[in-house]
Amino acid sequence: MSTFFVNRNRVDVSSDVAPDTPLLWILRDSLKLTGTKYGCGLGLCGACTVLIEGKPARSCQVPLSSIRLGTDVTTIEGLATREARAVQAAWQKLDVPQCGYCQSGQVISAASLLAGNRRPSDADIDRAMAGNICRCATYVRIRAAIKEAAATLG
Repeated sequence: MSTFFVNRNRVDVSSDVAPDTPLLWILRDSLKLTGTKYGCGLGLCGACTVLIEGKPARSCQVPLSSIRLGTDVTTIEGLATREARAVQAAWQKLDVPQCGYCQSGQVISAASLLAGNRRPSDADIDRAMAGNICRCATYVRIRAAIKEAAATLG
């Protein structure tokens, strides 16, 4: 049995679940946390981004066997930091989403960036958001929203 925490709630995964099962499927299928999206399945698009121990990770590429006892996983449903609230407000203010499919991964990555860097440069933003693909190409608005969120955080 694997035991870890998702959004501060204890999760016990049966030993019947294959160790190579991606975390994404545990989140979506077992826990019904569908905010984390399946995009490419290769860890390239960022739609499945979650925080593992506070760091962005592509959940489609994280096998159950790699999750240590007591690991903390945060999905978009549980993202409740000051940075996350600032990012979400800026996203709404600047009309960032189009189709919305990539947004949970985008917001997770942006909030993580701002948690460690309250004054990100364009290069910092590009580095932090690399691998978060937006098929609607709202990258200019995403960057502007991250700057807006940073400004509100002071």
